[in-house]
Amino acid sequence: MLLAFDFGTRRIGVAVGQTLTGTATALGTLPTKAGAPDWPAVDTCIARWSPTRLLVGLPYNMDGSETATTAACRAFGQALSRRTGLPVDHVDERLTSTAAYDELRSERRSGARARRIRPQDIDATAARLILETWMRGRGA
Repeated sequence: MLLAFDFGTRRIGVAVGQTLTGTATALGTLPTKAGAPDWPAVDTCIARWSPTRLLVGLPYNMDGSETATTAACRAFGQALSRRTGLPVDHVDERLTSTAAYDELRSERRSGARARRIRPQDIDATAARLILETWMRGRGA
């Protein structure tokens, strides 16, 4: 079992995945407090899903340089590792938010999605895409 996080200063997108089936599902978002993770909420999520590995998206610019939030995402991953003792992999998340929005917009247009697209939906879908990227890279 894997958990993927799309860290942001307003909220953290979360997805769960299974390497055996190669599937990933967006779960939703976790709150942040003044730009910092709500650690009790993160701990509860990890306890609920009992993952064996955690994934954290790292944002990069298209030229491969780090963005203003790359260091914060890396620090979040390091804190997760210290808190849980679980292995944490960082995943290049270039364009995942854009891809997530495009996917959700397509679902809305086709009628597969009834409600409007909320920022939380984009963050959770981006976390799912981060997880799928990791699994594809591992041949899962």
